[in-house]
Amino acid sequence: MIKTTFKILGVLAVLTILLVSCERDDICAESTPTTALLIIRFYDADNPTEFKAASDLVVAEVGASTGLIFTGDSIAIPLRTDIDITTYRFTNNANADIDADNPPNEDLINFDYIRTEEYVSKACGFRSLYEQLGIARDGQDDGSWIRELIIDNTSVNDATAAHIRIFH
Repeated sequence: MIKTTFKILGVLAVLTILLVSCERDDICAESTPTTALLIIRFYDADNPTEFKAASDLVVAEVGASTGLIFTGDSIAIPLRTDIDITTYRFTNNANADIDADNPPNEDLINFDYIRTEEYVSKACGFRSLYEQLGIARDGQDDGSWIRELIIDNTSVNDATAAHIRIFH
């Protein structure tokens, strides 16, 4: 009987220690801010106050074999966390036939920024913050489907509002 009582007390003591030693930081909550995505909104170049979805838009980082397919008038894409520049291929009409009236049209956009890391918690680790965002189209203007790029927010630290407007 005494041995059983000691066993039960031992198990209860171990459980109590485990429960007390577990901290809030041991679990990363979904609401915890993480590295933000770059939010881009697409607008009609002929009517700049109107949103305009890109047709069959595929966005891929230069050097990647595949890209992400987007529909709608806004997208959210990641920036690199290991270097201070990310270059994406924006291909409009990506699924069109070569002989179609609107063949695929690709524009390269360079995003440059200054990276810093912010400690979030033990469970979540670090998140990247991007400041002084800059953009430039890479290459020619002939045949580009993107007419204009405007930066609305040079800090990419949250995902609540658009950072860049693309007019096409």
